[in-house]
Amino acid sequence: MDNTTLIGIPRTRITTPAELAAAGYLARYRGSTRETYRVSLKILWDWCAGLGVDPLEGMRRPVLELFARYLEDERHNSPATVAHHLSIIRGYYSFAEIDQYIDRSPAAHLRMPRVFIDESRTLGLDRMELGSLIQTARASSPSDSALITLMGMLGLRVSEACNVKIEHYQDIERGHRVLRLVGKGGKPATIPLPVPVLRALDAAAGDRTSGPLLLRNKGGGPVNRKSAALTVERLCKKAGINKRVTPHGLRHSFVTAALDAGVPLRDVQIAARHSDPRITARYDRARHNHDRHANHTVAAFLAGAA
Repeated sequence: MDNTTLIGIPRTRITTPAELAAAGYLARYRGSTRETYRVSLKILWDWCAGLGVDPLEGMRRPVLELFARYLEDERHNSPATVAHHLSIIRGYYSFAEIDQYIDRSPAAHLRMPRVFIDESRTLGLDRMELGSLIQTARASSPSDSALITLMGMLGLRVSEACNVKIEHYQDIERGHRVLRLVGKGGKPATIPLPVPVLRALDAAAGDRTSGPLLLRNKGGGPVNRKSAALTVERLCKKAGINKRVTPHGLRHSFVTAALDAGVPLRDVQIAARHSDPRITARYDRARHNHDRHANHTVAAFLAGAA
């Protein structure tokens, strides 16, 4: 969101209840999250303008149902994208009700599309592929190595990895060097650094004692999301990995590797900083393995009593 507009409206002209409610709703969020929410609301605003409907006081549930069909049929959005936009819009109306701009949210009973997750696309790289990528990154440059290590061995999000500074991992806590960062939703995190990770970070820092850890190989400027994605693509190609791998795919790979290594689900959830264990469980490749089904354990446990 820029400094002059809100949902495409100049800030000096934010006067209607709908605009004020939107301003208060977006003020709850920061950075890229706020921009994402702003875009969803603007799509609704523009569509309502075409119908001559006030987005707040003139809104009813059937109109929102028509908007959902507009997203599907005219914008050709996928079910996941439609659900994303509608969840943001439901939040807007919920807070408009809380803030007493409206008596009841018109989105309370809005039909949400069913979204099916293709788990085969969320598992990321397997152990051998991730190991090959890490080796390729080490041979490429210290900065490339640190980037892949942060995402593939610590499970950092790409924005978190790009924002790491040298001074962020100098502290020692309970006998471990730790990385301190602020993650998604402004939540602080303290992450212990295994020796291979620490070596990669120290190599990227070199003689520097402060500033951004990750620098581009060309130009020397800080690595950003775009350059990180290009680096991952380049290194995967060099490593002979034919899958389409994104920076977030390396975070998926970290979670899957932890589960495959036998780390308890609760510990993996904490390491990945997932709010819900069900999110973590999606990456458990072996959970459909009949050899480890709970039935066997229960049968053995009851064998002496039955």
